[in-house]
Amino acid sequence: MPKPVVIDVSHELGLTEAKRRLRTGFGRIREQFGVGAVALEERWEGERLDFTARVPGQTIGGCVYVMEKSVRIELNLPWALGLLANKLQDQVRRAGTLLLEKK
Repeated sequence: MPKPVVIDVSHELGLTEAKRRLRTGFGRIREQFGVGAVALEERWEGERLDFTARVPGQTIGGCVYVMEKSVRIELNLPWALGLLANKLQDQVRRAGTLLLEKK
């Protein structure tokens, strides 16, 4: 049974810039991990991003809600990764904060 994980990341970018950075960030994930290692599917519907990441033996699904002052990331972790949920949650929050940092 999947373990749901919710991560909220605040930002000061506004809706449009936050969404642009998330699109760019997902593109970088593809570049970093290559086509064979991670199969990443994304579908935008308004300010909501639905995604699925497949690595050998595991699938992580979720959605990202982009709002004016925050981003909410909801992950559905497979049981095996659910055991690492707290560590993964911290890493995703840190990466999200760096991505949405006002520069």
